[in-house]
Amino acid sequence: MVALLFVLLAVLLLIGLPIAFALGLAATATIWLGDLMPMLIVPQEMIRSINSFALLAIPFFILAGFLMQHGGISRRLVDFSNALVGSMTGGLAMVAIVTSLFFAAISGSGTATTAAIGAILIPAMIAKGYNANFAAANQAAAGSLGVIIPPSIPLILYAISANVSVGDMFMAGILPGVLVAVALLLYAHLYSRRRMPAREDPSSRRDMLVAGRKAILAILMPVLVLGGIYGGVFTPTEAAVIAVVYSFLVGALVYREIKLRDIPEILRRSAVTSAVILGIIAAAGLYGRIIQTLGVPAMVSDLVIGSIASVIIFIVLVNVLLLIVGMFIEAAAAILIFVPILLPIALSFGISPIHFGIIMVVNLAMGMFTPPVGLNLFVASQISGSGIAKLSRSVVPFAIVVFAVVLVISFVPFLSTWLPSR
Repeated sequence: MVALLFVLLAVLLLIGLPIAFALGLAATATIWLGDLMPMLIVPQEMIRSINSFALLAIPFFILAGFLMQHGGISRRLVDFSNALVGSMTGGLAMVAIVTSLFFAAISGSGTATTAAIGAILIPAMIAKGYNANFAAANQAAAGSLGVIIPPSIPLILYAISANVSVGDMFMAGILPGVLVAVALLLYAHLYSRRRMPAREDPSSRRDMLVAGRKAILAILMPVLVLGGIYGGVFTPTEAAVIAVVYSFLVGALVYREIKLRDIPEILRRSAVTSAVILGIIAAAGLYGRIIQTLGVPAMVSDLVIGSIASVIIFIVLVNVLLLIVGMFIEAAAAILIFVPILLPIALSFGISPIHFGIIMVVNLAMGMFTPPVGLNLFVASQISGSGIAKLSRSVVPFAIVVFAVVLVISFVPFLSTWLPSR
């Protein structure tokens, strides 16, 4: 039955079925063919998987991200980032990364970050003489910060799956996220030194102050959210509701860019995105229940612990596994499937669940801009007009840079555990 469960999933993914349908059908077929339990368990388990107060944070953070996107926040963040680093070698490429870092702390979504910032900066980079494939690859990689920098949907899902604090996971993601951003900035700078479009005039102190003043309300939002969560003022779910209210007030009343006629479309897009993610969570919950019923975590744990004596080898193998998994399976589903299997083994090697969660999430973030199913890649391709084949080659250096950071994060637990322990 174990082989049937995994083979069915692989076949359904290969024929192009959406991940939620592939997970649900593979699990349902295994229950039916193996007569594992009553078929009534299928709807019951799927409903149970999304019947969580903590999961309410996901649709609210998604709605907050769309409100900020429509409220002119992305443009103001671009202007502020441009004032900070736009005059440096590779300025626009670095602006895309810095802006994505800021926007990631608002949206919680890699795809939303890529779309909101890429729509502005990819055409601007191409107009300035950047290679279109590089511009798109740069934004696709920068967009992955949306799932590393809190608030992050994958961090919420990991916290629920691993039974750890969402607030601790949010704090743990800050330093690794900044480290990934710094590594991407360094690569963009070095790349541009060889193939540099004309440099811009440096921004004056007044320009920086003006841009900072216009963007200050956007920059304060993650401070409000994370400060409130970690200070014990409110839960992550309550923080998500506050983020929605804050983004609406800023976009509608302060910047006055959200009009009454925009609200139905914002709600529609938020509902569709939330439904996709929650559908994946529901199907992955059912799939995970079958994995547990068949005893897969115990079998894998006995096999790994019996054949691998070194924690270093285990970490390397986990990184390679998650890198491959991230290329084919969406991050939310991968977390819900593999946490029950891999976390007990990590704990047996003495690895902190917080640290292991960051290893998982950063690894899976790479899958967002690597072929064949990287969502950021397709968004950037659509904006830039670059073909997926050429764009896939252009993201290879970015993937190497991020994977090098993943290895640093994996073997330096301090980066993940220091802030949650404060």
